[in-house]
Amino acid sequence: MSTQALLSRVEDAGLNASAPPQQRWLDGWLVRFSPGKAKRARCVNAVAPGRLSLEEKLRLVEPVFRDAGLPLVVRITPFSHPEGLDKTLEAMGMAVLDDTRVMLARLSDLPRAEAVAPLPVGYTLERTDAVTYAQAIGGLRGSPMAQRVAHAERLSLSPVPYQGWLVKSGDGEVVACGQFAVEADLVGLYDVFTAPTARGHGLATALCLHLLNASVREGATTAYLQVDSTNTAARTVYQRLGFADAYAYHYRTPDPQAA
Repeated sequence: MSTQALLSRVEDAGLNASAPPQQRWLDGWLVRFSPGKAKRARCVNAVAPGRLSLEEKLRLVEPVFRDAGLPLVVRITPFSHPEGLDKTLEAMGMAVLDDTRVMLARLSDLPRAEAVAPLPVGYTLERTDAVTYAQAIGGLRGSPMAQRVAHAERLSLSPVPYQGWLVKSGDGEVVACGQFAVEADLVGLYDVFTAPTARGHGLATALCLHLLNASVREGATTAYLQVDSTNTAARTVYQRLGFADAYAYHYRTPDPQAA
C-alpha cells in the first residue's frame, strides 16, 4: 500500500471513530454539530467537491451551527476539497484554530508494557464503559456536564467500538485515562490524559503501551493519534513509543470566540 493510500485510510478511520449522532451531508460536506468538546465532532469536513459554490454551502450550513448553539468551524486537511479551500477561507477572513499533528506508528516492534514501562507501585489499570469514561476524562479536564454527556453519547453510539481504560491511585482516584478504537488493522488512540498532579511518573507511557498491546491482540498493525502541535510533553511521549508525524490539519472559523 502506498503512503498516500495509508494516510487516506487513517483519515477515514479518524472520521469514523469521531462520528457523533448529530451529523448530516451537505453537497460533499460532512457537517457535524455535537455539543461535545472535540472539534472533530462539531465541524465541517470538506471531504468531496460537491456542486454548489462555497458561498452557497456556507449560507446553508451557517444556520445548522447557529441552531445547535455552536460556532461555524471548518476542518482543513490534506484531503479537503476543493484544492485551495484553506486559502479561500483565509481570504474570507476566517482565522486558524488548533494546529494539529496526526502521528503514526508501526506496531510490529512494539515492546511489552509490563517489560519496559510497568505502572508505578500503588497504581492500577481498570477497563470501563463509555459513560464512566466520559465522566472520568471530563472530570480530569474540568469539562462542563453537557460536554461529558455528549461525549458519552458519541462513544456509546460510535460505529467503531472503543475500549476505555482508567489508571487509579491507591485510594481509588482516577489519575489518568486513555482509550482506543480498532478498525481493521488500524488503531486510534484517543483522549489520553494524565492529571497534572500525577505527571512525571511514567503513567502516560505505561498506559499507552497497554492500549497499543491490547489493540495488537485485536489485529491492529498501525496506530494513529491526533495531538496539538504545541503539546510538547505529549508529543515526546508518543515519539518515544515510535510515533512520527504523518500529516497536519487545522480549523478555520469566522468566530473569534470559537476556541
